[in-house]
Amino acid sequence: MSATTGNSWLSSAVEPGAPIDRRDKPQKWGHPFTYLIALLFIGGCIAPVLYIVLGGFRTNSQITTSPADLPHPWVVSNYSNILKSTTFWGEFANSLIVAFASTAGIVVLGLMVSFVLARYDFKFKGAMYSLFAAGLMFPMVIAITPLYIVIKDLGLVDNLLGVIIPQIAFGLPTTVIILVPFLRAIPNEIEEAAAIDGASRLGFFFRMVIPLSLPGVVTVGILSFIGSWNNYVLPLYILNSQANFTLPLGVQAFSSQYSADTAKVLAFTSLAMLPALIFFSIFEKRIVGGLTGAVKG
Repeated sequence: MSATTGNSWLSSAVEPGAPIDRRDKPQKWGHPFTYLIALLFIGGCIAPVLYIVLGGFRTNSQITTSPADLPHPWVVSNYSNILKSTTFWGEFANSLIVAFASTAGIVVLGLMVSFVLARYDFKFKGAMYSLFAAGLMFPMVIAITPLYIVIKDLGLVDNLLGVIIPQIAFGLPTTVIILVPFLRAIPNEIEEAAAIDGASRLGFFFRMVIPLSLPGVVTVGILSFIGSWNNYVLPLYILNSQANFTLPLGVQAFSSQYSADTAKVLAFTSLAMLPALIFFSIFEKRIVGGLTGAVKG
């Protein structure tokens, strides 16, 4: 093929006014000031965490004399002693029970409520959706006193259920707001085809709705788990005995008991927050994808 023929073929292949594919061209870097601000923000977020983790490998004298230096020598006994403690693992188990139970309740109930709000028309549908949206502006701290009275009347004080049930209730607004757009985006043609094939409403829900809305379900599940794991105010009011403490309460109790041993307190704090950090780091892309993605028909 001659050069003239090749050029004429190329010019005919690209129509006038057609968009040019620029995917192969290198992307331009942004302004350096933007990256500087981003690095400062990242450093401000990571620095306290690193200080707490490294502080657990120091002695109290090291923290007092050189708080900004690396541990020298590294003291591993602060962490090993806590990992040998039955109290720590008991509080860890309580946190797992509360987090998994709360997450399961939030995801299951939130998915069912979102399905009804997204796929069916009924009276006061808009008012119900607005009620869940208003729940985002009603933090648990405001309702903690009447909530404690209700929990006390139910006989759930110093009981893990007294923490799980309110967490499910307060986690539903965020779940509904996230999941309703996912369920609305499912094409009606899919539901009609499922009905023609003989699938009931429940069959369509389990076979089609849940798989198609899985990114949103994973997102709300991760957010619910992390929020439950880090919850401090509700367990503080509801749980009294140390046998039922979750890790946030365990950190507070440990800090009071060993207030003079700063290094050991930092080690306990590091171990308490480590599971949530690992969990969030693993599923970070899932959270972003679930919040920004859309269901494809």
